[in-house]
Amino acid sequence: VQLVDSGGGSVQAGASLRLSCAASGRRFSSYSVGWFRQAPGKEREFVGATNWSGDMPFYTDSVKGRFTISRDNAKNTVYLQMNSLKPGDTAVYYCAARESSTSRTSADYDNWGQGTQVTVSS
Repeated sequence: VQLVDSGGGSVQAGASLRLSCAASGRRFSSYSVGWFRQAPGKEREFVGATNWSGDMPFYTDSVKGRFTISRDNAKNTVYLQMNSLKPGDTAVYYCAARESSTSRTSADYDNWGQGTQVTVSS
């Protein structure tokens, strides 16, 4: 499956963005999807993930209550809604997919989007 990330941008603190992860491939609805981010000079970190049905998303503590993952399997797309953005959320955001259960570990994912830049200014 091939993934294309989009929706990033430059916003001020407190604003919202919605990232999209569009997939090609007929079996995408069976894939778990994770979102990761990487800030300059830092390691890639887990943001959140959802299973194939989208009914069991979970998140890293720093984004709980602000970020929401949803998916529309009819459109082969997974979304990351980001509200109340903070400067610390600045990073390149990546979606990733695996044909198995969800995982917080980036190495467990076989398919990656190209990333989309999110910049939050104070």
